[in-house]
Amino acid sequence: MTNELELGRRERQIMDAVYRLGSASVAEVRAELPDPPSYSAVRAMLNLLEAKGHLKHERDGLRYVYRPTVAQDRARRSALRHMVHTFFHGSPGEAAAALLELPEGELSDTERERLARLIERTKAEGR
Repeated sequence: MTNELELGRRERQIMDAVYRLGSASVAEVRAELPDPPSYSAVRAMLNLLEAKGHLKHERDGLRYVYRPTVAQDRARRSALRHMVHTFFHGSPGEAAAALLELPEGELSDTERERLARLIERTKAEGR
């Protein structure tokens, strides 16, 4: 699969829409896009994303219904792994610190507790 970071802005918006919907026709994707391009342009971008390996389609009567080829959690992990390698010299700790240092990085008590549990679990596992 082509790396998600290589997708253009509109391609990412389309992929986000398809992931949100689970499966979608051209019209359904178009309805989810901000300032949507023409129906033909969305159809062309869906076909391009299919050619890149991000989507597959099935016929449903006269329309095509598109689905992601990779589960969203797997795609998310792959993109995150690439980002950590590219921008943080392979250090998950540096990436986590950068996220926490963002102005909008304020965590709720629940999120802090979850992160503390995950850190403890990785220590116990020797990672």
